Amino acid sequence: MTQDKWADPQKMWDERFSQADPVYGDAPNSYLQAQAFRLKPGMKVLVPADGYGRNGIWLAKQGLQVHTVDLSPVGVDRAQKAARAAGLAMIIELGDLSTWNWPVEELDAVVSIFLHLPPEQRAKIHAAMLNALKRSGLLILEAFSPAQLQYSSGGPKQVELLYTAEMLRRDFAPAEALELEEVEVRMEEGHMHRGPAAVVHGVLRKK
Repeated sequence: MTQDKWADPQKMWDERFSQADPVYGDAPNSYLQAQAFRLKPGMKVLVPADGYGRNGIWLAKQGLQVHTVDLSPVGVDRAQKAARAAGLAMIIELGDLSTWNWPVEELDAVVSIFLHLPPEQRAKIHAAMLNALKRSGLLILEAFSPAQLQYSSGGPKQVELLYTAEMLRRDFAPAEALELEEVEVRMEEGHMHRGPAAVVHGVLRKK
């Protein structure tokens, strides 16, 4: 991704989600699947920046009450059509996370998958995620780390948009980190997330 594309993120995501084949595949994120044992049917879950809905739709199929928000009208329209086709009752909303009216202490979980925020927005939006959770609510997160710059398997090319475990530990200091680590994985999520990758992922619980 070039800096110009990140300067107009809505346009970038609209172009990406307009491609006929889902750029990140139809299956949910593998780390999210691995953490599914923590989630129970009926839980209220928010998936910010869910694009065309691959993670939110999968969560709804597991019986969770799902609300997704994305900046891209193309992604939101595609997610709404997919949810209707699957017979799922979900809230799929168009919105900018930096100005969106975040809920307060309403959610059982927030699932943030490859949501890379500019430094001037990151801490504020991360705080909003934590504030949206009920006591003991869970945040499940995966993002690319700076080591991803050596790989061609996706993610921003600007180091300021990449996350470290220490950065997330600071942003979510009020929460208990059940897991939080930087690791190398092999990704098989569509043609844009394929191959070896360096990520940070974790599960944090609101105290």
